[in-house]
Amino acid sequence: MLSHLEACGVDGLLCLGDTVGYGADPGPCLDRVGREAVAVVQGNHDAGAVGLLDLDWFNRDARRAALWTAERLDEGQRKYLSGLPLIAEINGATLAHASPRAPEEWDYLISARDGLEAFPFFTTRLCFVGHSHRPGVWIEGPAGFGFEPTLSRRELLPRHRYIVNVGSVGQPRDRDPRAACAIWDTDAETVAIHRVPYDARTAQLKIREAGLPSFLADRLAHGV
Repeated sequence: MLSHLEACGVDGLLCLGDTVGYGADPGPCLDRVGREAVAVVQGNHDAGAVGLLDLDWFNRDARRAALWTAERLDEGQRKYLSGLPLIAEINGATLAHASPRAPEEWDYLISARDGLEAFPFFTTRLCFVGHSHRPGVWIEGPAGFGFEPTLSRRELLPRHRYIVNVGSVGQPRDRDPRAACAIWDTDAETVAIHRVPYDARTAQLKIREAGLPSFLADRLAHGV
């Protein structure tokens, strides 16, 4: 995905959290994001891996992965994850892993109502989220509210505000197994979802060889 973004001329990387938690390379992923991202927020799996979130909140497989991940982070990586904010603002956009409304509660924005109720809790024109791993957009404009549960490309109109779910690089859940991210073009005033195939078989092999739950490997083939 980073190679694709570079080829597209992207000049800044924004990370919405959960850099660690499911995959077999938490340290290298974290180091790479730490070097290259201009802004990063904390995700619930990041928080769980460093003891900031009770692991009873997770399902069985996610809890096992969080415990496995915690054992493989060095002190510097733990400190980095622990210090990440839950909310950040950059260039007129709000970044949150889950929701700008009570971000520490890790609410999912999935339905039309979920997203529309979050608009009062940020002041910027744009808010980018992840967490559900499903690309979509909520719109607040002069004519009212709108919701598009799938997203490919959206022109950003004057006097409109948007919440954009950018999907997931590592574990998409919209039944498309390709890695997903969003490119926010501040000149063209657009947000577009990009899908990039990757070597999922190697990622699956690493997960299984690490002794992580097999479901975390199996789901990569199906995008669920």
